[in-house]
Amino acid sequence: MNYPNEWTQKEFLENRAKLSKKNVAVVLVDTILAPIEKADSVTYNPYELKNYPEGSLFVFYCDTGKATLERLKEYKKRFPNYHCISLKGGRGYWRKNMQLLEHNDTD
Repeated sequence: MNYPNEWTQKEFLENRAKLSKKNVAVVLVDTILAPIEKADSVTYNPYELKNYPEGSLFVFYCDTGKATLERLKEYKKRFPNYHCISLKGGRGYWRKNMQLLEHNDTD
């Protein structure tokens, strides 16, 4: 499956929910040693990231999203068996209280 280079927070949350139903790990990766409040993230560590199952999806973030987008080619080269995406807007645009609402097919 082809993925875009960037996801917004909303796209991250939606796709994480969809892909988790297919047993695909979607991991939010902190590249700046600044965890996002109320977000489940892991610190960037190439050795530990390679412990995730092949086909997992890594969403890298920095303060603005610009640095991770610029380094995306490097991440894709370093993790060829994984999917790499940059979080658009980075940590600065993350809304700690944003959440998805469940929709019924009858709505």
